Amino acid sequence: MLFSKEQFRCLSALAKARLEVDCSCHDWDHTQRVLNTALELGRQEGADLSVVTAAAILHDIARPQEMSDQGKSDHAILGAIQAVEILRQEGLGDDAWRAHVGDCIRTHRYRNRTGEAPATVEARVLYDADKLDSLGAIGLARAFHFAGKTGARVHNTREEALAGKSYGREDSALREYLVKLQYLPEAMLTAAGKDAAIQRHQFMAEFFQELDRECF
Repeated sequence: MLFSKEQFRCLSALAKARLEVDCSCHDWDHTQRVLNTALELGRQEGADLSVVTAAAILHDIARPQEMSDQGKSDHAILGAIQAVEILRQEGLGDDAWRAHVGDCIRTHRYRNRTGEAPATVEARVLYDADKLDSLGAIGLARAFHFAGKTGARVHNTREEALAGKSYGREDSALREYLVKLQYLPEAMLTAAGKDAAIQRHQFMAEFFQELDRECF
């Protein structure tokens, strides 16, 4: 299916309103970056861009709930359910198309609690686009933003970071890099996404090396 300009605006406005509540670095700006990247990857991979567009716009709509309960809920699972209902209410697509969008959202998370891998090209495109926004300069900015919002330290040793817990004082940007971000390039699912991830990861690795030199 093709989106009309009005449908695109309505869906974007709905997602933006949800994400402006309080989503830290998973805000509407993040969604826009993921959408742009997903469309670029989707064109290269021959994906259905209508599915990619809807999934990218709605992929984080349940983030506010996950943030409010400090990770007890799963925004990917909740978001998939909510997205299908939103698309139904907006009269977008048929049941199969809406389910496809929901599948993309449910499996887009790196720390996937369902054990279900992205099974379609559209799901793989969304997954990679979301991960790329966690790498490079923007990835560093988001990691420090999140750490500051939760009251974590600006910098700590690798030992302190690895011994820390989520949402704790040692949950620094370095901890996010050590437990997740450094592994993203090997987890990418598209060729173009992997190439971009390798370049962005190198920038991050060099940054943390320099931070260590300045702090210790």
